[in-house]
Amino acid sequence: MITSPVFSGQFYAVLGLARSGMATVAALLASDAKVMAWDNNPKTCDRLQQQYQEAIDKGRLVIADPMIADIFGISAFVVSPGIPINRHPIAALAKERGIPIIGDIELFAQAHGFWERHGRRCPVVGITGTNGKSTTTALIHHILEEAGIPTLMGGNIGLPLLAADPLPDGGVYVLELSSYQIDLTFTLDCDIAVLTNITPDHLDRHGGFEGYRKAKERLFLLQSSPHYAVIATDDIPSQVIAKQSAAHLVTVHADNISAEDQINWSNLQGPHNAQNAVLAIAVAHILGISDDIISKALVSYRGLPHRMQKIGERRGVLFIDDSKATNAMATAPALAAFPAIHWILGGVPKTADLDPCKAFYNHIRQAYTIGQAGPDYAQLLREAGVKVVECGTLEKAVRLAAEEAQPDEVVMLTPACASFDQFSDYEARGEAFKKIVEALD
Repeated sequence: MITSPVFSGQFYAVLGLARSGMATVAALLASDAKVMAWDNNPKTCDRLQQQYQEAIDKGRLVIADPMIADIFGISAFVVSPGIPINRHPIAALAKERGIPIIGDIELFAQAHGFWERHGRRCPVVGITGTNGKSTTTALIHHILEEAGIPTLMGGNIGLPLLAADPLPDGGVYVLELSSYQIDLTFTLDCDIAVLTNITPDHLDRHGGFEGYRKAKERLFLLQSSPHYAVIATDDIPSQVIAKQSAAHLVTVHADNISAEDQINWSNLQGPHNAQNAVLAIAVAHILGISDDIISKALVSYRGLPHRMQKIGERRGVLFIDDSKATNAMATAPALAAFPAIHWILGGVPKTADLDPCKAFYNHIRQAYTIGQAGPDYAQLLREAGVKVVECGTLEKAVRLAAEEAQPDEVVMLTPACASFDQFSDYEARGEAFKKIVEALD
């Protein structure tokens, strides 16, 4: 795990004990810090107690709610990025006591800064944006692996960052960073910061679009001038951030990659993946990786689960899981990637419209709506002349789409919605889609 003398002797309150919270507690205790830890789920606290009874007995771990416990001497509140600090009472308490609120990425940044001051040079690539950041992160990581460079992928993807073993000198950290994580980070000076795009998302958390845009912008404002900002300036908010950057600026556009370039990239099809690829290529060039290695990596890249993932083929019909597309802007490029699609969409809507998808309605053979957004989105599509069936459930939608689809057509789950009305997360929704497809006659 990632530890540091920086944390030794400090007293931290860790709030939220999901995967990253548990990893944070472990890393801080291993760094000889004192920890107060809390989660609203009593079973989680019980599990923590069983795991760290010795630390509790020695007074190094206290399981208590910092909202009501004695927090004298607390150095920082380490808050899970899933906790809405704009609405949670921890924000008022922190302000009253003058205690900073940080996240596990900030702890990593402090540990990384210590290593650099003591001669271990490990560049950090931080990737943010509304859509495409997971694929861009995974693709950069894959290129580095192909180049034989020690690398670790973390942040908003993969294993909790603090649970990973630190890289040797010369290794490269590749971090996907959500707006929530950036909000809780103050000293992360990325060697290369990457911006994919910015469209409306998480507006309730950030008090509107401008607050959301500024959360993304902070990653670039934290950079020092010797470092690099790689920004896809295909949208106006990203262009604004590019103008504010003090780092060496590298701008790219999705149309820098042509359809001909993508022919051999079987898991990087569509215009959205053109943007992901051009960003990854720019980062690889900055890191000194040759064009030959980059080209081979683009061909061998296998893609992410639930992001334009090919599940299988049945009677000439291709089934694709794009469950990670939780808003219309993420869904639109998926619809652009194939000419004949049976589109499964719906869930918890993030917007009342599907406007970004309109340009590709001519690719839709039929739509199948599910979940909370189903009736409203069905009405929108009918008004636009798209054939629609209101299915309600994912299983009904998959089975009906499989019956209707013809050879060389695609059945695609690209829901343009969050999953929480019927599934715990987009991953559970994607796994359900896969199981239903596999069970088809």
